[in-house]
Amino acid sequence: MHASSHVDAGVDPDAGRIANVHPPDWVQPTPAGRYNLVVLGAGTAGLVTAAGAAGVGARVALVERHWMGGDCLNVGCVPSKALLASAHAAARVREAGALGVRVGGEPRVDFAAVMERMRAIRHRISPADSAHRFRELGVDVYFGEARFADDRHVDVGGVRLPFARAVVATGARPVVPAIPGLADAGFLTNETVFELRALPERLLVLGGGPIGCELAQAFARFGARVTLVEMADRFLAREDADAASVLRAALERDGVDLRLGTSLGRVELVDGGPAKRAHLGGPRGTSTLDVDAILVGVGRAPNVEGLGLEAVGVATGPQGIAVDDRLRTTNRRIFACGDVCMAQKFTHAADFAARTVVQNALFFGRAKLSALRVPRCTYTDPEIAHVGLTDAEARERGIEVDTYAIDFADVDRSIAEGTEAGFVKIHTERGRDRIVGATIANRHAGEMIGEIAVAMAAGTGLGALARVIHPYPTQAEAIRRLGDAYNRTRLTPTVKRVFDALLRARR
Repeated sequence: MHASSHVDAGVDPDAGRIANVHPPDWVQPTPAGRYNLVVLGAGTAGLVTAAGAAGVGARVALVERHWMGGDCLNVGCVPSKALLASAHAAARVREAGALGVRVGGEPRVDFAAVMERMRAIRHRISPADSAHRFRELGVDVYFGEARFADDRHVDVGGVRLPFARAVVATGARPVVPAIPGLADAGFLTNETVFELRALPERLLVLGGGPIGCELAQAFARFGARVTLVEMADRFLAREDADAASVLRAALERDGVDLRLGTSLGRVELVDGGPAKRAHLGGPRGTSTLDVDAILVGVGRAPNVEGLGLEAVGVATGPQGIAVDDRLRTTNRRIFACGDVCMAQKFTHAADFAARTVVQNALFFGRAKLSALRVPRCTYTDPEIAHVGLTDAEARERGIEVDTYAIDFADVDRSIAEGTEAGFVKIHTERGRDRIVGATIANRHAGEMIGEIAVAMAAGTGLGALARVIHPYPTQAEAIRRLGDAYNRTRLTPTVKRVFDALLRARR
């Protein structure tokens, strides 16, 4: 739900953002009869649901307890990508010598300026998610704690909102592991790291998922000494193992100390703080590590507490709210979407799930979550992008696949730019060209994966991608070349004999 907007350059960016996403002088609307839809939560899922429903003429109430825009605008996608842009720029300066450009030594990162730029970007984007904008769209926006009074009313600060249908889109929060001493020593999560004003000289990142990898690389490129601790024997466990290996090499080049198969046993303050001593256990045995900050990124927990779900018969489970393929809960009047119920906790997944909810909740639709082809991307350098199944996931489901792969070291544009690390890997059904999944590891992987996602959504086979003309030279040409690779497999001995006979007849 983000769009670029210009704002007053003289306004403090944090104050300006908050004035948009939770105005301190906001006057709650007065309910005017029963709402077609009451939406709990104003992150991406809630905003798209509310805007979509209001756009078709529904009477909509939207309830948010904290900031509109949710994680994505305030503590997720927007600030992290602004931070990564600065980190990657520093890396480009360091890499310039290999391209024959002399820059006169190590770049100096002004961390305070980096963070101020990030805050200005949040402010600039925030009007698109603002309470005032949604009021203009015809949505009644309420701030406060929402709770189901019964299966036809939501209570917000003593005000009852009657509804025909309701949608729970309350999102998720960082998981904080129960590690002795961690809470007393203090730690950062994605909800607090963007409030830093000074660069931690020594940073321990706990967790090797997308958040941990992205921020570990960013802070290392800013000049911090970063240690990444992951309990498993590899990071990015959901991704293709070869892609994770490409990223591992990149992180190590950036100076990240990777501690895989390692756990954080306890934390204590050093001589009363603020430095912290982490006690680690892993393949290297037990050890201690003194750091200035600990960033926790070990997962997300759905926000289901305090909503009165039990009273209205809405079941929850390990994934959060239990929903069927149409995103209905166990109470057929109540739907859910986004991080509170979905395994794929991405902004774009929440966006399209919300569109499914609008169709199903208001118009008795039969749209299914399983029909969505949701790509994902980890925005490290190189990026790791994926859609569909990995080869390992295909094997687990008993699906036999053929895999077509090309290294960017064999792609002319990548050679010219010096971005040869990585590959494109596409999986098809064994003996057919139906694409079941793809992984791209490359500096521009997130931009490239969309072409394969379109092909999968349209039912276009890999062979047909060989007929898509790409500008030369581009990195996306690698996808076309894999289409050629598939088509060459169709030249069986029998087909070749037929071709040979036809060619002899034409001599």
